[in-house]
Amino acid sequence: MYRSNVLVCGGTGCTSSNSELIISKLKEEITIKGLDKEVNVIRTGCFGLCALGPIMIVYPEGSFYSRVTPEDIPEIVEEHLLKGRIVKRLLYKETVVDDNTIKSLNQTPFYAKQHRVALRNCGVINPESIEEYIAVDGYSALGKVLTEMTPEQVIETIKASGLRGRGGAGFPTGLKWSFAAKNQADQKYVCCNADEGDPGAFMDRSVLEGDPHCVLEAMAIAGYAIGSTQGYIYVRAEYPIAVKRLQIAIQQAREYGLLGKNIFNTGFDFDIDLRLGAGAFVCGEETALMTSIEGKRGEPRPRPPFPALKGLFQKPTILNNVETYANIPRIILNGADWFASMGTEKSKGTKVFALGGKIEHTGLVEVPMGTTLREIVEEIGGGVPNGHKFKAAQTGGPSGGCIPASELDVPIDYDNLIAIGAMMGSGGLIVMDDTTCMVDIAKFFLEFTVDESCGKCTPCRIGTRRLLEMLDKITSGNGTLEDIDRLEELCYYLKENSLCALGQTAPNPVLSTLKYFRDEYIAHVTEHRCPAGVCKALTNYHILEDKCRGCTLCARNCPVGAITGSVKVPHVIDTKKCIKCGACMEKCKFNAIIKR
Repeated sequence: MYRSNVLVCGGTGCTSSNSELIISKLKEEITIKGLDKEVNVIRTGCFGLCALGPIMIVYPEGSFYSRVTPEDIPEIVEEHLLKGRIVKRLLYKETVVDDNTIKSLNQTPFYAKQHRVALRNCGVINPESIEEYIAVDGYSALGKVLTEMTPEQVIETIKASGLRGRGGAGFPTGLKWSFAAKNQADQKYVCCNADEGDPGAFMDRSVLEGDPHCVLEAMAIAGYAIGSTQGYIYVRAEYPIAVKRLQIAIQQAREYGLLGKNIFNTGFDFDIDLRLGAGAFVCGEETALMTSIEGKRGEPRPRPPFPALKGLFQKPTILNNVETYANIPRIILNGADWFASMGTEKSKGTKVFALGGKIEHTGLVEVPMGTTLREIVEEIGGGVPNGHKFKAAQTGGPSGGCIPASELDVPIDYDNLIAIGAMMGSGGLIVMDDTTCMVDIAKFFLEFTVDESCGKCTPCRIGTRRLLEMLDKITSGNGTLEDIDRLEELCYYLKENSLCALGQTAPNPVLSTLKYFRDEYIAHVTEHRCPAGVCKALTNYHILEDKCRGCTLCARNCPVGAITGSVKVPHVIDTKKCIKCGACMEKCKFNAIIKR
């Protein structure tokens, strides 16, 4: 029994900030001080506040140390772990009250409105220890369904909970399972989509890194419910930490008899294997994912038949994403009514969002469905930094749309987002401020979908490229009002005629920005001006005479000699020579240079 437990984030974000070195240094210093029998160092999953990594929490005090460096470790070990004196200067500032007392994490703005279900064990347990997972009721749900429930009762429980798929479309999970259960076959399959490919999304990755056993347990429950004995997790090869921890978890579960033959001595057999994806975004689509598992080129298949009838290897198959599975064990243990009590009428439970972009607190948040965008951005996320104003939020990645400031108070759930021209998607939430060009944002996502189109169907293969060409034309100052009309018309053609969801949803960023920010498109084509000063072809740098002090700093840093002027005399930029690199604006100490 240890008197202190030091939890260090071992997720990808903190690992990239040298948390492994922090762990190594901690163990070294603890040994030097003779505390190795009293202090336990635990590598955990993501705590959520990714902007503050590396993160370390010391229990039982609950002291939250942020942006820890190897140089800080000797002081923390000496003062806190040895002498019991918390090093307040290294604490997350939101946990330190004005009277110099310390409050718990749950009282800070970032965590106060969160309700962790899918993320319940992330940052709490060692993800590489099955014993720690079992200690927090791990595999109890699997034991319950195998010994106390029929497959039909499991499916009815999931139906009653109101759980909808967290991968994008929001299809009712219990209903999907019931379709596969009804279809008779000599073999059925349970698949997990861990191919999270949206730019800025890292929800599923964090669950796999912080709580891999919950996904294994949920897939086994699903296997029992539909009559399957084999599962596959399709995970991105670009997620090495997640892959490693899944491999460890599968091996541990097999050794404990929780995967394999005769689980809990009930006669139920179920095993899971991994399949690594090569980074193709289209393989997030269910039929393309299954085609890839089969060893073929990852391309979507026409539906019907749907996977519940003919899926992987032409056998009945269910596919859910990581977050969807992460909710299953809790629903089984706590009951359908418990889960259904959270959220809105048609969107039950909680949703995990990867909060990024122009936001104070970048990280992972889990909130009840129906939480407003304003609450997420301003209260949990800490608002837009550097005095800028919120302009829009992009949800659902390349498949989603932009939500403008006028819709900040919309309760976030599946139906409300669709009603305003956006969609939930898997949960990426990118915040944009008043320095963002919405035409450029639409172009950014179109560039992504053009690259990721598998090319199987003509509307997507050719249509997305034509959309990108029109956006290029507009952002380069050569567009016309007719181009805007053609752009919109082509968007609807793609939505109606593309084979799979990649092509059907690719126009969403364009359509939503046209809906809410059409004035920016018009300014690009009629005024040859980018209101946000982002599009280089439509932007020029100017020096304000009344603010310029003639310090010559801008001229000395201009790489092409486009700035002239004498000392203490306002300078001038030659717009014909200027390459619009922004170096002058960055170096100016008097805010004398503007883009217009």
